[in-house]
Amino acid sequence: MPDALDATPYDALLLLSFGGPEGPDDVVPFLENVTRGRGIPTERLKEVGQHYFLFGGVSPINDQNRALLDALRKDFTEHGLDLPVYWGNRNWAPYLTDTLREMAADGRRRILVLATSAYASYSGCRQYRENLADALAALEAEGVDLPRVDKLRHYFNHPGFLQPMIDGVLESLADLPEEARADAHLAFTTHSIPTASADTSGPVEAHGEGGAYVEQHLDVAQLIADAVRERTGVDHPWRLVYQSRSGAPHIPWLEPDICDHLEELHAAGAPAVVMVPIGFVSDHMEVLYDLDTEAKAKAEELGLPVRRSATVGADPRFAAAVRELILERAVVERGQDVVPCALGALGASHDVCPVGCCPARAPRPAAAGADSPYA
Repeated sequence: MPDALDATPYDALLLLSFGGPEGPDDVVPFLENVTRGRGIPTERLKEVGQHYFLFGGVSPINDQNRALLDALRKDFTEHGLDLPVYWGNRNWAPYLTDTLREMAADGRRRILVLATSAYASYSGCRQYRENLADALAALEAEGVDLPRVDKLRHYFNHPGFLQPMIDGVLESLADLPEEARADAHLAFTTHSIPTASADTSGPVEAHGEGGAYVEQHLDVAQLIADAVRERTGVDHPWRLVYQSRSGAPHIPWLEPDICDHLEELHAAGAPAVVMVPIGFVSDHMEVLYDLDTEAKAKAEELGLPVRRSATVGADPRFAAAVRELILERAVVERGQDVVPCALGALGASHDVCPVGCCPARAPRPAAAGADSPYA
């Protein structure tokens, strides 16, 4: 890659994440931010917040983002990439608008965004782009000279994202009772979303049953299962399953749920299961509660040995992957040729979300895409 450590024209990276409460008093205000506009009463939010109260009212996601920030800065420094890294959240401090205001005040003019979501979907991509547009609109109203903001492509099939998960599965299999190890099943888990959102995820040409969201997860699951077979000589049965469903019960969401799947596997005589949270960058609340608490309780009730493999988190290989993605995009923006790094059948995702990609539930401006009002 020419000028391998040259991020020009970019002068900053923004880590953009969901956010989470950092104490009991934060839980309800945080959930109010998440559900703003839906008219959900406070008492219901307190019920929903019980997951957080079980962990002292603290979501692990903010500390995990701090660890990722440290890993990115360490990697950039060690490899001579002079690119400052900022952090902003959609739903809790540090808020996205405040961070973009700080970046503009620091003179940042071309910003790349790393979202803590690896796959195509409304909630995993376009909603982040809508939040970027909202923040830019707020700054424009303040008279701020707006920077240009681009978003890094989906990185679900980058080897630096895959390899830590492969190692996590191998470690989890090795931790199972020896007599159950060879015939253990792999349950690849991700966040369930409404089937209507899944069906319209990705570019228009990818729309259909499950859309790009399901297709990308299946590709990752196959890549990991193949790598495990190559390393162990064992072809473990696997399935893509879902977790963390929310919303009205009459609206169809992706299935099966992980707990239902564990019941099915137990009834079929499976000796053990490794749960592999491929849909999550780090061990945030959906992993700690829905897998480590709820699903493990279900497995214990069934007498089914389970292990939960590690997410990518702040693994140095993921930090290196982010650096590679930045340099790859910079080369493209400079009008030079580059071969994007991607494994599997789907190849590298698009750099710029096209019109109609992961459409909004209601028309709203979205930045960092072909339909951005802030190009």
